[in-house]
Amino acid sequence: MPRALAVPRPRRAAKAPLPDQPYHLVLDDISWDFYEQLLKEIGNRPIRVTYDEGRLEMMAPLAMHEDGKTFIGRMIETLTLEMGIEVKSLGSTTYRIKDKRKGLEPDECYFFKNAAKVRGIREWDAKKHPPPELVVEVDITSHWIDREAIYAALGVSEIWRWDGTKIQCLHLQQDRYVIRKHSLAFPFLEPAELRRFIVKLKTRDENAVLREFIAWVRKQGWAKPSSAD
Repeated sequence: MPRALAVPRPRRAAKAPLPDQPYHLVLDDISWDFYEQLLKEIGNRPIRVTYDEGRLEMMAPLAMHEDGKTFIGRMIETLTLEMGIEVKSLGSTTYRIKDKRKGLEPDECYFFKNAAKVRGIREWDAKKHPPPELVVEVDITSHWIDREAIYAALGVSEIWRWDGTKIQCLHLQQDRYVIRKHSLAFPFLEPAELRRFIVKLKTRDENAVLREFIAWVRKQGWAKPSSAD
């Protein structure tokens, strides 16, 4: 049987903020070794672990969180299919940099120009592999760790952030993110326009809404003509 992971008692527990929802834990003064061992113990369980220089945050995504990120992901993947763009999606792969003592799992992540460089990898290595070119970040519930700072340290060039009401497109400039209208990965697209499809999920079937999205993409003239056309 696997050895149980002993949770250390934070030396400065009073500095850890109180969680604002169930399945949300924040600990201070956590070692990098403990963080890596925790990731091994968690395995493929649906738990997000964020680590930044000794502060560790664990969250279990809620249904409303998964609903938004999953459909945004479906639209991104459908757009690449319609346009004939090479893509590699790595979902909520763990990205961590030991030298900077930072790590996290995005809600969704994508490689386009660098798709071939990460195809078939078992584990992402900062010394061998490029960072994702686009990540989807659902920001419906509060985070006590600045995840954008970790993405910046990783070198992620673009974030699409969904807060339950709107999508913001963020570009990395030097060491911080700024809001921009158009996407880097899809320069013709304003990610904010995708909101119209996400809000329909409250009352509509996902596939029906996705078909509407495909029709919209084709109407814009973005889809690559098929060989039969």
